[in-house]
Amino acid sequence: MNGTIVAVCTSTRTGEKKVPVQSVTLEKDFGIVGDVHGGTGRQVSLLAVESVDPMREKMPSLSDGDFAENLLVRGIPLARLLVGTKLRAGDGVEMEITQIGKKCHSKCNIHKTVGYCIMPTEGVFVRILSGGTLKPGDSIAVV
Repeated sequence: MNGTIVAVCTSTRTGEKKVPVQSVTLEKDFGIVGDVHGGTGRQVSLLAVESVDPMREKMPSLSDGDFAENLLVRGIPLARLLVGTKLRAGDGVEMEITQIGKKCHSKCNIHKTVGYCIMPTEGVFVRILSGGTLKPGDSIAVV
């Protein structure tokens, strides 16, 4: 199963939207250099464009990173994969799914506007097995 990375996003503080950047550097067992979640249990978050697009119909102002996702991916049904699934992207970055979904501690603006949020059920979290650089347009595949 193959896909494409549509956007790479980072933030420096928890609770804020992530901002699209030109590229990110990932380190083994750490995550994205410069991102607030680097070095934590949820090193890197992924979300499928196919999950975001229906939300954009209800909230057209949504931008890449608004769900606090690090990697926005097209072509892979991320939420249907299992914990332990391995992915390979870009120039050899390898990652393993450690968690699907997360508990939201407060109702974000998206939830207040649309009535629900997809990150608690469709967001995927990975740990980095092999680092490298990722950018929009890079390939990503289930190993």
